[in-house]
Amino acid sequence: MLEILGDSMLDIVNPAVAGGSTAVAAFFGILICLAIGRRIAKWAIAREAGERPPTVGSLEAAVFALLGLMIAFTFSGALSRYDTRRIQAVDEANAIGTVWLRIDLMPAEAQPQLRDTLRKYVDWRIDTYRKLPDIPAARQEVVRSQALQNEFWAQALAAARTSEDRLATEMLVIPALNQMFDLSASRIAATMIHPPIIIYMMLIGLSLVSALLAGYQSADEVDPIHRFGFATNIALTIYVIFEIEYPRLGLVRIDTIDQLIVNVRASMK
Repeated sequence: MLEILGDSMLDIVNPAVAGGSTAVAAFFGILICLAIGRRIAKWAIAREAGERPPTVGSLEAAVFALLGLMIAFTFSGALSRYDTRRIQAVDEANAIGTVWLRIDLMPAEAQPQLRDTLRKYVDWRIDTYRKLPDIPAARQEVVRSQALQNEFWAQALAAARTSEDRLATEMLVIPALNQMFDLSASRIAATMIHPPIIIYMMLIGLSLVSALLAGYQSADEVDPIHRFGFATNIALTIYVIFEIEYPRLGLVRIDTIDQLIVNVRASMK
């Protein structure tokens, strides 16, 4: 659970910033490749005494199709992980609410302490995501909430063992508590699940190769609008993919879904 807020890529570079830089680099790289492709085509035409050399249409179509597939799969994967993170936030809010209600099953004398501990735990869970993209501050909240998990678990076990119906209490309370802790770990783990960096490298590489081929095909045309449009669309798509892949660090945010946990916390009177 601590890896994503410790020795992960987030400590080295903000992926959202890297996504913006990558998109800008891709934009200018595509323009350069378009120009290079056009120069190569002009050189080939001049060498052939004014006749345009033949092109392999199937090869070019395969490269463009592969680029389209890479964009589609990368975008689809990022969107799927984005939805998963939102669903996990809903599940954690529901799990916290369930634990709060099932504390009623504990012995009356143990309930105040358990409720106070749960309130503190939820506050720290909320602060963990509120403080992003401040990674060091969020890391501190994770450490505190993990320590409190152990304390809450010990308190719940001790209280359940003093219950008049120990078996029923343990069967209802302990699994709910365990699920709440598991979901918090799952949400942290979800921030670690991203495509390998080679996928993004391949996406950028295919974009540049496609630009090179497109420039070669347009040797006889001087149409800067189309060239800038092609570069802008590809670069913007790359940027949006990074934004969706890291939804707490850039312009695309999922902070609003955390309001569910805030609402649960507000109901803990």
